[in-house]
Amino acid sequence: MVAAEAEEIAKLLYGVRGSATRFETEKDDTFLLDCAGRGKFVLKIAHPSERVEELDFQVALLRHLEQRAPDLPIPRAHRGVDGADLPIVTTSDGERRVVRLITFLCGVPLDRTTSTAPQRERIGEVLAKLRHSMADFSHPADDRALAWDVTHLLDLSDLLSFIPEGGKRAWTVRALERFAEIKPRLDLCRRQVLHNDFNTSNLVVDHASPQFLTGVIDFGDAVRTAIAVDVSTALMNQMPKTIDHANRRDLFDEPRDVLRGYLRYAELTDEELRLIPFLAMGRLAVRALLTCWRAEIFPENSRYILRHTEAGWAHLEWFNSVSTAQISDLLTREEP
Repeated sequence: MVAAEAEEIAKLLYGVRGSATRFETEKDDTFLLDCAGRGKFVLKIAHPSERVEELDFQVALLRHLEQRAPDLPIPRAHRGVDGADLPIVTTSDGERRVVRLITFLCGVPLDRTTSTAPQRERIGEVLAKLRHSMADFSHPADDRALAWDVTHLLDLSDLLSFIPEGGKRAWTVRALERFAEIKPRLDLCRRQVLHNDFNTSNLVVDHASPQFLTGVIDFGDAVRTAIAVDVSTALMNQMPKTIDHANRRDLFDEPRDVLRGYLRYAELTDEELRLIPFLAMGRLAVRALLTCWRAEIFPENSRYILRHTEAGWAHLEWFNSVSTAQISDLLTREEP
């Protein structure tokens, strides 16, 4: 979809006029809408395959958070001119598409900049507060089976053929084997609706702000899952893009800063702390399996799909090099 059509859709459904610029995305048509004096918005025109129930879940969750925790830096969902949460438009291609308009949160995605230990602790604090704010939320679509929910990792084993042969496939297979060993313990862990995608692309930051973290975006992977899964995803995404073996204790040096901030506002059991490193490893395997598969199906968008995958191979190799007991102790041992 071109920007001009997006501008017309925004005017028709929301009564806002602005200049649209396309964001790079995997499925949706998503635009930054600059409305000058009225500010900036994000216009999301859902892919035709998106289920309305799941989109309604996302909007309902944002509205819940707006009521429960108005100080958290999350987007606000706007209603259409007719009061609809999810207005529908027929595009120039004749497709019926669900449309959402949400506030734009200023800052820079964390994957384009750096962070200090105190700033990473702030990220952990916000994740913990977000967990508490979602604790009493429910929706008919919140327990859908989501591929990016690590609890379903073993269901993706058929995608192993898309992983390049050699070390990369061997590391991924080993990650699946280790995950299978801890899966019965994971099934007993506490669950609730959670963000489930606290990655550095979805964290908007401003180094000039005392809060540092100025936005948590993209609730598209929110789901009812284990609390430990949500934390593990956040920690995995703080792992270094490159590994300096000579000066690094392990992959969790930076993630421990996030965990330290998280534990100031939300507790984790010893069992959850022992499982989180395995779940971080599992998330790396999920990313490898899904992105390699999707890159082959959609080669024209492979650069975007694989943008975070390369760094993950070194991480999987590292997990493969340490024992199961060492992985289990990564977050429970005393800090030096």
